[in-house]
Parts: sequence; C-alpha cells; structure tokens
Amino acid sequence: MPQANEDRLFWIENMSTIAEPVLVHLSQRTLKQSMPIERKTEDRHLYTHLEALGRLLTGMAPWLETGGREGEEGVLRERYAKLAREAIDAGTDPDSADFMNFSEGSQPIVDAAFLAHALIRAPQELWNKLEARVQANVIHALKATRTRKPFYNNWLLFAAMIETALYRAGADWDRMRVDYALRQHELWYKGDGIYGDGPDFHADYYNSFVIQPMLVDIVQTLGHEDAHWADMRDNVVKRAQRHAVQQERLISPEGTFPAVGRSLAYRFGAFQLLSQMALQHQLDAALQPAQVRCALTAVIRRVMEAPGTYDENGWLTIGFCGHQPEIGEAYISTGSLYLCAAVFLPLGLSAEDPFWQGEADWTAKKAWSGLTFPIDKALY
Repeated sequence: MPQANEDRLFWIENMSTIAEPVLVHLSQRTLKQSMPIERKTEDRHLYTHLEALGRLLTGMAPWLETGGREGEEGVLRERYAKLAREAIDAGTDPDSADFMNFSEGSQPIVDAAFLAHALIRAPQELWNKLEARVQANVIHALKATRTRKPFYNNWLLFAAMIETALYRAGADWDRMRVDYALRQHELWYKGDGIYGDGPDFHADYYNSFVIQPMLVDIVQTLGHEDAHWADMRDNVVKRAQRHAVQQERLISPEGTFPAVGRSLAYRFGAFQLLSQMALQHQLDAALQPAQVRCALTAVIRRVMEAPGTYDENGWLTIGFCGHQPEIGEAYISTGSLYLCAAVFLPLGLSAEDPFWQGEADWTAKKAWSGLTFPIDKALY
C-alpha cells in the first residue's frame, strides 16, 4: 500500500480512537456518568462535557462533511456522523441526562464556540440533517451564552463564532459581537503573521488553537455582510498562510515541536491552523501539501505512541507527550484535551487530493539533513 494511503488510514484510526468513547457515550446519554474528570480545580465538572463535545467535533467536522463515502471509510464516516448528531441532541436537550451547561460561569462561551465552528465546517451533516427539534435546542443553547461576558483577548472570537453559526442557521444574530471581535483583532495584529492574544504578545499556540482559524472562517462566512469585513479578508488569509509556514518549520525531523506556552495539553491541536490551510487549499506556495501531511503524520505518531496518552478505558489523559498531569493549567480537565482533534481537519479532503498523494520531506527534515530548503521570508 502506498505510504500516503497508509497515512490516511493512520489518521482515521487515531481520530476514531480519540472520538469513540465521547460520541458513543453521548449517543447513549451516559457521558456524564462515564467520563472521568481529571482536573486541578473542583468546578470543571460544570464545563468539561461541553468541552469534549465542541472540541472533538470542530476537528472531525470536515471529515464528517466531505470524507470518503465508499468502502470501510464510508461506513465508518456514516456511523460517526450519526453518532455526532445524536451527541449534539444529547448535549442540547434540556431533558437529557447529558444536557450541557451553556449559561453558568465564563467557560461555556468558549466551547459553545467550538461547537459553533463544527456547525460551520459541516453544515450538511451537523446542521441540515438535525431534526427541527434539535436545531431549535441548538439555537437556544447558543443564544444562552450571550449572558456570558468574553474576556478582552481571543475570547472575543468565541462570541463572534457563535453569532456566525446563528447566522448560518437562519436565526437572529448580533453584528456588533462580530464587528467588535474582528476590529479588535485587526488592532492586535503584531506583524509577520502573528496576532496578540489581546493587546499583548503571547509566545504560545493560541494563534492556531483559536485566533486565526476562527478569523479565517468568520470573514469567509460573513465577509459579504459588511464592506469592512470583506476588505479584511485578504489580509486575514495572507497572515494565516504566513503563520502556517512558521508552524510547519516548528516540526522537527523527529516529529516533535517546542513545548512553549500554555495549554500544551491540547497536544497536536497546536497545528489546527496548518491543518486548516491544507484543508482549504490555502497553503503558501512554499509548502507542498505532501510535506505538510508527512510532517503532521510524524507529530501525530510521536504523540499518540507515548505511553499513558489514554487511561485504561480509552479516555485522553492530561499531558503533552504521555500522561503529565503537572502541565495542566487550572482550566484544563479531561474534556479540554479533545481540542487535539483539530489536527485531523485535512481528512475532509478526498483520498485523491494532492495532500494525500506522494511523499515529501518537511522543512526541518531537509534542513537537518543538509538538503536544500527554502529561505524564510517575513510578511510585511
């Protein structure tokens, strides 16, 4: 079997392993009963279940929407799409044992936004195919987060993403929440493909965890609604392309990447932006799709083969490479960890796409082998 085909199977296998306990238990409405909550602060039981649902689906959504329809992959995709719809029902039905918190504390606005992003990424499978009753529950749940005040940082984009999903659902939506988030992030741009997390620069992966993936999809979804938003679109994409180049260069020949900044327990979710640029065919010309696949495959393999990544029942554990509970911040719990699924976005590309064809060394592998590699250039 060609290596590219083996890589795709490897990605699907690992995504399935991550997803299985969350989606199966939600479909049976037993997530709260069954999912362990590894945490440092006692209140995380209020938030961890919505974290698991929203973060998992934001990564799986493109595959559910446009993944393979034939053969074993097609059967598996159809199964998970059905489970995902049942999971959304379970999490938003007030009569469900797994009904989730959308209105208590600050955290719900975060993970409602990841769920909203999943709906944007899979409008057919995760929205149009929902029963009208479930759609109404989802809209009510998303609107419930409007009572939550986002912090003056990347959280502004959570409010904007929720409104973007409400727009796509045909519900009433708040332009001001969108406009404020977009304009502030324009002011917070620091240069060379990097936004501040609020007014300050942070040396971490939040440009990829949240900021740039959400900026790109918000302006691409709503740009036509406002001339100023439309004018932002080209710069938002160019900056995302530049940051994706930087991300690819962070991946070592061995598939490791720097343990810098907070939220390292999201593991390879740190590469959401690079994965999204590949999914949307917006990689910089300096990057071959195959080299991005090979680099990300090396990262996935390095992380997932670390002992202790899962507990004995298949739930993710807190850690960066294995089980390392000491690296989890106070806001980290079991549900938080499922943002790692964001690396799997390119599974939304067909197996015939150039991303899944051939093999190529990534930049660091070329550089540290003494091979020719491209000069890096700043974005001005």
